[in-house]
Amino acid sequence: MKLGYSTWGTPNVPVDAIVRHLAELGYEGVELTVLSHHTTALEKLTPDERRRIPKLLQDHNLELPAIAGHVSLMDEDPDSHAANLDRLKRTIDLAVEWASADGPPAIDTTAGGTPEDFDSKLDFLTARIQEAAEYAQARGVIIALEPHVGSIIDTPDRTLELLKRVGSEALAVNFDISHFNVMGIGIEESVSKMAPHAVHTHVKDERGTVPDFEFLIPGEGEFDYVTYLKSMQRHGYTGFITPEISNMVQRQPNYNPLAVATQTYATMAQAFVDAGIERA
Repeated sequence: MKLGYSTWGTPNVPVDAIVRHLAELGYEGVELTVLSHHTTALEKLTPDERRRIPKLLQDHNLELPAIAGHVSLMDEDPDSHAANLDRLKRTIDLAVEWASADGPPAIDTTAGGTPEDFDSKLDFLTARIQEAAEYAQARGVIIALEPHVGSIIDTPDRTLELLKRVGSEALAVNFDISHFNVMGIGIEESVSKMAPHAVHTHVKDERGTVPDFEFLIPGEGEFDYVTYLKSMQRHGYTGFITPEISNMVQRQPNYNPLAVATQTYATMAQAFVDAGIERA
């Protein structure tokens, strides 16, 4: 396994600064976020930037395992859905441009909706994802769907049901265990069900359970990273472990994104050591 970092937590930091900082700390990879409020927003990427950023990563020995391109797939307004799907397709196209020798980065997204939608709108979501996955498969890209607390796909079992219904090689999982942790689902249950389908991961820290929970910076909460890493290894996961800093943390006064990346590295690097797992 390797250690990455998501720029979800650095929306206002120029890409050169965050890439340099992550490389100096010792991260092996980065998930770049292309949402509209980020410095690497899809609509801000000029042709020159689209060519320059892969070389920037290469020069700093950072891999790009995933791109965060979250859109809702549950919008029932036809025009809004068309815009969301178009953005997702353009993010898939970007992944093709930024492919390495190992292939394109995965495209992380969530589904949207609410848990109450599952029984009545699962067929609706399935059709939406099949449409997106068909485009991704034609381009050789994997969509990594992230189960998310409070969304239509919020548990391991619901995730497995959706994967089975969609039935596409272009659909896998971005496994963010924190969303299951705050629902009271244990590490072993989450990992045993999700690791075989995961092409990328997120980790946070957290305290409490739904509805009274908060996401935290790694090292500040209750999560047992050592047990998690050992379980991921035991279940055959060999990809990136990528901390993601929640919006809950980013909204705090005096939030310092580079200092948080540093604190996170110290926590995660020590967890690998304590677990006896050598980073690839």
